[in-house]
Formats: sequence, structure tokens, C-alpha cells
Amino acid sequence: MSKKALLIIPPDRFNEDELFHPKAELENAGIGVTVASTKTGEITGDNQGKVSAEVVYSDVSATDYDVVAVIGGSGTIDYLWGDDNLIQYLKQAYEHKILVAGICAGSVAVAKTGLLAGRQATCYPVDAMIDELKANSADYVVQNVVAHDDIITSNGPDGARDFGKSLVAALA
Repeated sequence: MSKKALLIIPPDRFNEDELFHPKAELENAGIGVTVASTKTGEITGDNQGKVSAEVVYSDVSATDYDVVAVIGGSGTIDYLWGDDNLIQYLKQAYEHKILVAGICAGSVAVAKTGLLAGRQATCYPVDAMIDELKANSADYVVQNVVAHDDIITSNGPDGARDFGKSLVAALA
């Protein structure tokens, strides 16, 4: 049975590097990737890149996937940080032993679940994000990727390829 990844992006303004680099790493390893959002159809990134969201994340079961990752971008701050359904979705995934991951602003969405309390995590190095990690009791560290067995966080575009590689390694 081949592994499957669900990459959740905001409905507008996702970060292209943070989506496309990990997606390529996963696909190159033979892992099936589904791009999800809060709506389906074409979504435009921060730098005008385009991708098609195949599903609304809340319409699919997290347990159908081996990893659920929240991708960053300026839209993630606007649309996903305050999405209580997403927070609950990530918690449910975690409870079912699904790997939960976040990159850049997506790390904050993961932190908001409380699952990173007392644990190291990383995000894009701006105060707004670092403060959110700390507010949710995560121990912020400056690294491209912080990989726990059950949760992986990454800093952003610089760590995007490493993030993808760490997801692949975790699913191996």
C-alpha cells in the first residue's frame, strides 16, 4: 500500500516553495500527494504561482493519509490560523497516529493545537510567528526543520526541500 500525504494550503496566497518543494520530494519517493484547501479549484500563490486544490480538507478523513501538513504563505495567517476546524482536524489526525507537520506559518497552525507544548519547533523567523509558537508553549529553535517522531515543523522556503526530505524519511 503506497503512502499518502495531504498538503493543506490556504484558499489564497500559499507559498510556492513551501508547497512545490516538499510535494516534489514526496512524489519522487512514490508518495501520493493530495493538495487540499478550504475550497477546491485553482489557487494563486504569493508569487502568482498556481495550483489546483483537489479537495476541501474537511471533506476527507485525515486517517486516509500518512501525513497531514499545513503549508505556509501570507494566506495561511489570514485564513488558517483562526480556522478552529483545522485545529480540530490536526488534533484528530494526531490522535490517530497520523504524522502532523507544518512549514512557516503552517507551523503556527500546528502549534495552536497545543501538541507542541514543551517541545521544540520552528517557523519563519519573524516575531509574529515566533510569538505564536511561544504563546502555545512551544520551544522555538532556529533550524530548517525540527523533526519529532510524530510532528515535524519547518522554517519556510529555505527549509522547504529539507522539510520534504524529512517527511519522506518519517514515512519510510
